[in-house]
Amino acid sequence: MNFEPTETQRQITQVIRDFGKIHMQPYVLEWDENQTFPAQLFKQLGELGLMGVLVPEQYGGSGLGYLEYVTVISEIAKICGAIGLSVAAHNSLCTGHILQFGSEEQKQRYLPKLASAEWIGAWGLTEPNTGSDAMNMKCVAHKDGDEWVINGTKCWITHGKSGDVAVVIARTGNVRDSHGMTAFVVERGTPGFSGGKKENKLGMRASETAEMIFDNCRIPAANMLGNEGEGFIQSMKVLDGGRISIAALSLGIAKGAYEAALKYAQERHQFDKPIASFQGISFKLADMATEIMAAELLTMQAADTKTRGGIVTQQAAMAKYYASEVAVKTANEAVQIFGGYGYTKDFPVEKFYRDSKLCTIGEGTSEIQKLVIAREALK
Repeated sequence: MNFEPTETQRQITQVIRDFGKIHMQPYVLEWDENQTFPAQLFKQLGELGLMGVLVPEQYGGSGLGYLEYVTVISEIAKICGAIGLSVAAHNSLCTGHILQFGSEEQKQRYLPKLASAEWIGAWGLTEPNTGSDAMNMKCVAHKDGDEWVINGTKCWITHGKSGDVAVVIARTGNVRDSHGMTAFVVERGTPGFSGGKKENKLGMRASETAEMIFDNCRIPAANMLGNEGEGFIQSMKVLDGGRISIAALSLGIAKGAYEAALKYAQERHQFDKPIASFQGISFKLADMATEIMAAELLTMQAADTKTRGGIVTQQAAMAKYYASEVAVKTANEAVQIFGGYGYTKDFPVEKFYRDSKLCTIGEGTSEIQKLVIAREALK
């Protein structure tokens, strides 16, 4: 396996860095402080082809693979983890679910608008009492003639209030039956579908996280994705790709924190020497660089396997688990290297520190990843 960046990946990197300097970097702190979800920014990212990275060109997407996708998410996350999170959720969850399991008519209807970011996507699996216990979901859908009627609440949903279209998994059968859930596409504006509480979060504050509420929400039967009872199985496959997204997100945050700490350690002087010359600091940098490299290799291996159509359940879980833990550790060490300055908002590492923690929680906690890894190993 050769993970040397391709010319396409180099071009993506340069485009994001140039775009980020003008349209992201000057506003990152403001978005974070005010919990602003910069919807217009995503329209601009859509114009660059970054909101439909994996969508084939025939549906208006960029038609790229997972290696390029990892590059997109990690480069954006180096600038702002929150924006990286929203781009990842839009691409791999909502858009990815329709791409993998939608009918041709559904793909033609939704993917062009999602790929251009004319519509922002949301994906609803989690509920207040069913985080990792998804098969115990309470949100239900029942058939009524040519329509499905959805009732219940989803929580911790990226773009839960602002999303224009959502893929929602609801129970259509018995509790804890893996074939008792079905996926549906629900458009904003559908009667009975509304956004609820927006969460006030520690980090990732520019990425909207909110409830989705369904109160006798009626949708056409044509909005069902795949067949009845396939929703949970589909979701587990979508999450395999989504975990590569979070690994890439973690990787970008870790790199951003590391690069800031490396630069600061060479510029900051104590006892008439740059602090990078002291072993206590240089060894921290050595550990950070090594662990980031290991996380990147795990992430690229999973992305390569996914691009080639292989099964990535264990690889994606390994990459997500390790990269997210590395992001937290790296950001923590970066704050330590900055000392008191690292604890202020005048420098970027405090935000990397706050943003990093979600990576160990979202799309399956580190503990769930260990369960997945162990289960696959014991097969």
